[in-house]
Amino acid sequence: MMKTYVLVGSGGRSCMYTDALMGDFSDAGQLAAFCDVNQTRMDYYNEYLRERHGHDPLPTYGAHEFDRMIAEQKPDTVIVTSVDRTHHRYICRALELGCDAITEKPMTVDAGKCQQIIDTVQTTGRNLTVTFNYRYAPRNTRVKEIIRSGVVGDIVSVHFEWLLDTSHGADYFRRWHRDKRNSGGLMVHKATHHFDLMNWWIDSYPTVVYAQGGLSFYGRENAEERGVTQFYSRSRGSDIAARDPFALKVTEKDTRLRGLYYDAENEDGYHRDQSVFGDGISIEDSMSVMVQYRNRAVMTYSLNAFCPWEGYRVCFNGTKGRLEFNVVEKSYVSGGYEDFNMPGMRELEGEKKTLVPEIIFQPQFGKPQVIDYEQGDKGGHGGGDVRLLNHVFRGAEDDPLGHAAGYFDGAASIMTGISANESMKTGQPVTVNSLVDLERLRQVTLN
Repeated sequence: MMKTYVLVGSGGRSCMYTDALMGDFSDAGQLAAFCDVNQTRMDYYNEYLRERHGHDPLPTYGAHEFDRMIAEQKPDTVIVTSVDRTHHRYICRALELGCDAITEKPMTVDAGKCQQIIDTVQTTGRNLTVTFNYRYAPRNTRVKEIIRSGVVGDIVSVHFEWLLDTSHGADYFRRWHRDKRNSGGLMVHKATHHFDLMNWWIDSYPTVVYAQGGLSFYGRENAEERGVTQFYSRSRGSDIAARDPFALKVTEKDTRLRGLYYDAENEDGYHRDQSVFGDGISIEDSMSVMVQYRNRAVMTYSLNAFCPWEGYRVCFNGTKGRLEFNVVEKSYVSGGYEDFNMPGMRELEGEKKTLVPEIIFQPQFGKPQVIDYEQGDKGGHGGGDVRLLNHVFRGAEDDPLGHAAGYFDGAASIMTGISANESMKTGQPVTVNSLVDLERLRQVTLN
């Protein structure tokens, strides 16, 4: 059945949904309108629709006109891709006005907003989908299949290490994400991917969280301690930034960045190219977490946002053996620093190499086994975006592994990060149910 959608928040991530509804999924739904705080960004997307898809401009509404948009367009579903701290506002109002909602991760950024979403879903009876695209990546799906098969036995402990590089990782410190009020920090905005994967992989959810972390690399104070003496507030027009490998370099060819941000600055004053070594950063760049799960498994997790390569390593210790999972998403970032050499050093040959095969199972008695998986579709998030969109717009009737995520999954993932933030603030372990009662929520969603 053809459904009608409207989209709230016309930043970079919204393009995935726009292209899908104008392209491969145009038979399943139509996009009826844009809503945003910034008219220039909506105008950019209307021009993009004309050039890329040959489509007439869509109606545009300011954020304060959300209710009027719903009344006039009568959408079946609202797609929410706005700044994280506003997700709850549009999700709840959409449900109250009789629409379903699809939201980008994270579902929201703190426990109060999470509870508000839960209460609204239960009161209205409407449907909320949370788009966890990493679940759909073929390699992550293969890990789920292996654990579910029972070959590893019961999962006792997990070590999960995620590395963000000096390009992608640094970008969170240039954008609105650098203000923890907006994003919940990387513990919520980024790690919700990872915490959701854990919940899904081991079919459980967090009960107790303890965390430590801080701003250890980015920020002006850290740069000063390393001897930096020249600073800038943003890259645009800065000679200092031109020499900084961490700076965002936008050229005339970067029409998307210019159209969505540079040309839109006069409306809201938002600068997309802030210095990662500036003042005003309130999120952490280095975090370590310990999580106890409902099924008694324990995870140790670390996230660092200034590494020379990007990817993740996960090791599952089970009652029948050990499963190791190694993913290099980007091998290195070419910057402007001097080369370092010492006796015995040599370059790793090849541009992208994993030091060990991606998925290895080591039984308690026997030889290690390398496990293959289908590479799958091209596209973002390890091929996950395409498969996610198929479920979102065509339905998830055949979903034996439970890829499709609802509001319980959205809450369970962010409550690991929200509890970690609370633990970093207090220095104490946090019982998740003291913030949001996931135990009760799970029972409600199962009934």
